Parts: sequence; structure tokens; C-alpha cells
Amino acid sequence: MTSYFVQMASLYRVTGNEQAAQPATPHLPAVQAEIGVIGGSGFYSLLEDATAVSVATPWGEPSGEITVGSLAGRRVAFLPRHGVDHRFPPHRVPYRANLWALRSLGVRQVLSASAVGSLKAEHGPGTLVLPDQILDRTWGRPHTYNDAGSGPDRGVSHVSFSDPYSAEGRAAALRAAAAAGIPLVGEGTLVVINGPRFSTRAESLDYQRAGATIIGMTAMPEAILARELALGFTGLCLVTDHDAGVEVGSGVTHAEVLEQFAANLPRLRALLIATLAELPAASADEVYAEVYGSIVPPFDLP
Repeated sequence: MTSYFVQMASLYRVTGNEQAAQPATPHLPAVQAEIGVIGGSGFYSLLEDATAVSVATPWGEPSGEITVGSLAGRRVAFLPRHGVDHRFPPHRVPYRANLWALRSLGVRQVLSASAVGSLKAEHGPGTLVLPDQILDRTWGRPHTYNDAGSGPDRGVSHVSFSDPYSAEGRAAALRAAAAAGIPLVGEGTLVVINGPRFSTRAESLDYQRAGATIIGMTAMPEAILARELALGFTGLCLVTDHDAGVEVGSGVTHAEVLEQFAANLPRLRALLIATLAELPAASADEVYAEVYGSIVPPFDLP
């Protein structure tokens, strides 16, 4: 695997690992991709002609090197969300750097693969879910690029987030699952908690009353940061357990999550590969217009 270091830090005034900076016009890396995949470190081994790329951003370093290669006939950039050695807990993942780095490589669509708990008795371990809504219960994580310090004349842009997931991406996943014969729950509300601890029974029941059907720890701020960068964002979720407040569950353990994820990873991989092949080519102009319209963003997109 060839390794390159893309040095962009000199183009930004950086005051810390996750501090605000003044973006300049970046020198983009030579290695480009059209689709970004964020997930566990086991996915990058699927790529052909893989190249490891390190990208510095005004928001610090991403979780790890980004591996660019070919998969299902598409140019894909894979990023290990928690680092190759899983060193970043959910509340410490450098989300802003991760999404910024992917867009810097040319990515305009993102597939986000993650393990989740189920808040419905009928959706047991091994169930694949394609969420269409999010309930955000995180705190203390940077959720925006709007504090980029790009000048008071740029103002603030209030981005619409009524439908957090890409309609085109979800349609592609549904087509892919049907064609491949992969059972897929085609909708769901994902409640995102701060972690790294799991929920109490009372919290789990509260999430169910609010309408949540699955529970995870990483979709926010991933989804809103992708929206601010005009990236199509699609979540592919694998249920590893029933949450504590579900009647059939006795309370989730970390060991249970790891066991179920490993056992069902091939099915999640199959869905991801099939979805990659179905994704339409993204039009940067269309995605940008959907997010910002005629409004100039308060920061310069990479």
C-alpha cells in the first residue's frame, strides 16, 4: 500500500486540535474519490488498488489515514471512525476533521456504517436498518463549522435539517437490498446518545416514547456536519442488541455488541457494497443548491 502525506496545515491558521481557523483556498490531494465510507476498520480491506492518504484539516487530524481505492466500480475513500486501533470513544471522535477530510478528497456522498441497539422487540440482533430520522441527545460535541471565523460579513447560515438522510442514498440502499435479497428495515428513527456508557432502563423507555426505534452514539454530529458540507449522507445500521428498556432485553454489554457485530459484519458489508453500486453519480451543484440555495455559506467549503 502506497502512503502519501497531504500537507494542508500551512494553509490554515490553526490554534488547536479542534479550534476554529480561517480557511484559505486549499491545495487538494492528488488522490480523489467520489464516495466516502465511514465505519469500522474491517472495511478498508475490501478496497482494490488501495492507497493510504493522510489529510490535515483546519479542525485537526481525522481519526486516521483515509484509504482510497476501488469497490463495486466506484472510487471510494474509507475512514475508520474510531481510528484503526479504536482509540476514539464516541464523544471524542474528531467528526469535523473526518467530514472535512473526505470532502477535500472529492467525496460528495457518504455511507455511514454503524452498530446500533434496538428499541423494538421485533428487531433483534442481526437486523439491518436504514434510518430516515434522527433524535439528537448528544452534548459537548462540536456540531457545526459555523464558528470557522471566516469573517463577520459572512454571517450565519441556518441549514435545513428536516430530513437528515439523503433521499437518493436511501433509495439506492433499498434497491440494492431488494436486488440482493438482503432483508432490510426501510425506515427508523435513530436516537443518538453521548456514550460511551449505555442507557438506563428509564432512558431507554423515554427514547421509545419519543418515537425512536434504534439507538447509537455516532450519527450526530456526523449527519449535520455532512449537511453543512453539502454531502449526501446515508446511514446503514446493524442491530447488535436490544436496549435496556426493551421488554425482551436484560441489558446490553460491550461483549455482546462486539460478538454480534462480528457475526453479522458480512451482511452489513454485502449491503454496503450493493448500495455503492446503486448510488447515482452525485452532482455537487445539486447538493449544494439543496443545502444553501442562493445563500453564501459562512465558511469556504473545501
